[in-house]
Amino acid sequence: MLIGVPKEIKNHEYRVGMTPSSVREMVHHGHEVLVETYAGNGIGFSDADYEAAGAKVVGTAAEIFDRAEMIIKVKEPQKIEYEQLSEDQLLFTYLHLAPDAEQTAGLVKSGATCIAYETITDAHGGLPLLAPMSEVAGRMSIQVGANAMQKANGGSGILLGGVPGVQPGRVVVIGGGVVGTSAVRMAMGLGADVTVLDKSLARLAYLDDIFGSRLKTQYATVDATEELVYGADLVVGAVLVPGAAAPKLIRKEQLSSMKKGSVIVDVAIDQGGCFETSRATTHQDPTYIVDDVVHYCVANMPGAVARTSTFALNHATLPFALALADKGWKKACADDAHLMAGLNVHNGRVTYKAVADDLGYDYLDPTTLI
Repeated sequence: MLIGVPKEIKNHEYRVGMTPSSVREMVHHGHEVLVETYAGNGIGFSDADYEAAGAKVVGTAAEIFDRAEMIIKVKEPQKIEYEQLSEDQLLFTYLHLAPDAEQTAGLVKSGATCIAYETITDAHGGLPLLAPMSEVAGRMSIQVGANAMQKANGGSGILLGGVPGVQPGRVVVIGGGVVGTSAVRMAMGLGADVTVLDKSLARLAYLDDIFGSRLKTQYATVDATEELVYGADLVVGAVLVPGAAAPKLIRKEQLSSMKKGSVIVDVAIDQGGCFETSRATTHQDPTYIVDDVVHYCVANMPGAVARTSTFALNHATLPFALALADKGWKKACADDAHLMAGLNVHNGRVTYKAVADDLGYDYLDPTTLI
């Protein structure tokens, strides 16, 4: 199979769909790989590194979209990218379609087969290709939140971990999944006062076992969420409904009851955000203020630590990419129901139910295609 790896073009996105090591594996399996020039420069990989791994370096993304049978990316295709897709191509990348009607319409119009990293499942009910970036984003949420809490950045001027004789900052993490667990770990490491909210008592018990009595756990009712958020210095939104738009947990009218200079970090922004006042921002301009509350809503948080993120992502995606290349998407999905769960769009139809429901498309059961 002819595989193409274009350079990412989203604002301050330095990750790359395949590392030279991943390319070498593909070549070892008998496939040809095209890599756009400078695709890996942002994380320290030169064109020569890719050529040494067996790739052919090409000058433009247009050549990749014109020639490749499978395109491997990191972020969802931008308009200029999905307009170049055709019905005989396979796209393998993050998509996050539910909150993005324009991208969904573009992919449907293209006729391409589109498999989304974020909806591929595993035998334990997890999302193995979303998990590594969730771990990165969860850890980063505390790092960027602590920075936004500084007075010069619009925050309240509270040091997250405090100092002897001064209380630490209060961190509330909404959602105890992969993102939430990583956020809790970082916040506790900095010495913050941390509470995690979740609707799963089993998950709260698990977190209590891991972190012990220093972590406060709370069942996520409306009352409990309001009470904790109103007293927090930093709130991390870490909820996820796989493939669907994130639920809105904090309404605009509730912001006025939050502490002035408090900070919201909405890690769910890729799926539309879990705060009503959230809107996607970029690493170039990451925050804005509504009702004296600082919002950090960067839609590609792991891109800021692109080298770590690229390696973590490639380790998760490579087995699936090899299966798709070796077998073709139909046989690969027929052999692996977890990979089939990643099929979101095919031949002008939406094949992931949550996306179809959220955006008003007729749903096509992907099992009927195999």
